[in-house]
Amino acid sequence: MDMKVAELFVRSLENEGVRWIFGVPGEENLDLIDALRNSSIQFVVTRHEQGAAMMASAVGKITGIPGVCLSTLGPGATNLVTGVANANMDHAPLVAISGQSGLGTFHKESHQYLDLEALFQPVVKWRTTIHQPESVPEIIRKSFRTAASEKPGAVHISLPEDVAAMEADGRPLPWNVVSQGLASPSEMEQAVQQVNRAKTPVILAGNGVSRAGGEEGIRKLAEKLQAPVLETFMGKGSLPCSHPLSLPMGLYPDDLPLNAALRADLIIAVGYDMVETPPEMWNSKGVPVVHIDSQQPEVDAHYPVSATVVGGIPSNLHRLAEAVEPKEKDPYWESLHERIWKELRSGEKDDSYPVKPQRFLLDLREVMNPEDRLLVDVGAHKVWAGRLFPCYHPQTCFISNGLASMGIALPGAIGVKLADPGRKVAALCGDGAFQMNVQELETAVRLELPIVIVVWRDGGYGLIEWEQEVHFGRSAHVRFGNPDLVKLAEAYGARGYRVERTEELQPLLERAFKQDGPVVIDCPIDYGENMKLTQRLRGHDKRS
Repeated sequence: MDMKVAELFVRSLENEGVRWIFGVPGEENLDLIDALRNSSIQFVVTRHEQGAAMMASAVGKITGIPGVCLSTLGPGATNLVTGVANANMDHAPLVAISGQSGLGTFHKESHQYLDLEALFQPVVKWRTTIHQPESVPEIIRKSFRTAASEKPGAVHISLPEDVAAMEADGRPLPWNVVSQGLASPSEMEQAVQQVNRAKTPVILAGNGVSRAGGEEGIRKLAEKLQAPVLETFMGKGSLPCSHPLSLPMGLYPDDLPLNAALRADLIIAVGYDMVETPPEMWNSKGVPVVHIDSQQPEVDAHYPVSATVVGGIPSNLHRLAEAVEPKEKDPYWESLHERIWKELRSGEKDDSYPVKPQRFLLDLREVMNPEDRLLVDVGAHKVWAGRLFPCYHPQTCFISNGLASMGIALPGAIGVKLADPGRKVAALCGDGAFQMNVQELETAVRLELPIVIVVWRDGGYGLIEWEQEVHFGRSAHVRFGNPDLVKLAEAYGARGYRVERTEELQPLLERAFKQDGPVVIDCPIDYGENMKLTQRLRGHDKRS
């Protein structure tokens, strides 16, 4: 078979089901870029490698097939690192590829050369360099299997430019999906005994529930036990928010939802990733934990595991739900659910300006269908959305809460819209996070993607200011200026709108979702609500 390594590399990617590669071309990946000319894979030119990694990780999250991003060596590879690390800690399947200088430069100082295996080692599940043409099919197959296997994450491949240009004689390897097994009978029996002995069990649903498609099993178990389901930020939608047993994750240990954990005598943790929320926050009393996941549990003083159920989450949830004894309804859980959603509805008729977070989240929910997708960036807006944005299905509200890198929502929305064009897609950003990857607005315009990017504008790093106020009663060094966001959007070729009055927010959102390209909405936000929330949660507001 007469072809270059780069061509065999691309054919192997096609064999894995890759539809897009996001990246920035460079001298050391010229052969790979050229090999893509006749490929079914679409190469999406991005404006920064970090944006490329974040687009690819979003594709990986919603398709289950690792997303792919590409950089050149040196500075291109270092630009990838944050996006790759973010995917790895969010457990999004990702394969990152970097061009590299020729094999003859590895032992000496060379232009732009860095040891990429050493660079990526702390932020990936596996990394490698292709040294021989015949290893390409095996390396690609292993990379995709590793990235997609539980717990999913990132893999990095270095492709030296001289190897990419070599002749190759090979073909992609066949592959098949291997389903996860069931927990052993003894594991299941131990878990059943623990659950049956408990008087007030509480279910904690994490990121692994939506990854595995375990939402139906969660519902069956919750209803059998009449146990509330406390959802982490990345576990939102594991149980529909309208269900009386559904509770969002709280902000502080004394937040309303976490009252559920304080009342528990057993916590059933399902698909829980410790990287997201430390156990100390929701299990300060050291209540026993039944651990249900694809992997053995991490060790933590506040995560005292009394039983493990390891294997495929959906099947094991159904087995557990069938085996445990039913429990009686506790009216407290429904009243707690109602108190939390009453807080959201408190903003329903609040026309004060700037817009209050509660009002915005209600209006956005009204405009978006239950199956539409929202990507939430990192900042104070993440806290508000994580607590209060109503979510009816898994994978409809994406909150990065592992590495939690600012700037993920805009590139993430691009990846999601490409992979799922039939649903509305919105990105919710703060004015700090928005400009971390604002350059990718040009990518969205070039691709003619109808996504809506909402910027909560307060002129500062609002989450840090909030924390400063909580800890010190004052703030410092968090304020900054903003460009005219409407003109900035227009300069990129997008539409730009500004919310001038709260009453016009919902009509403006409806108008934005009807456009045929990207829209940026500048929404001044009232972050005076931050400390009011803190005071209510900590009992300082006696009216609550």
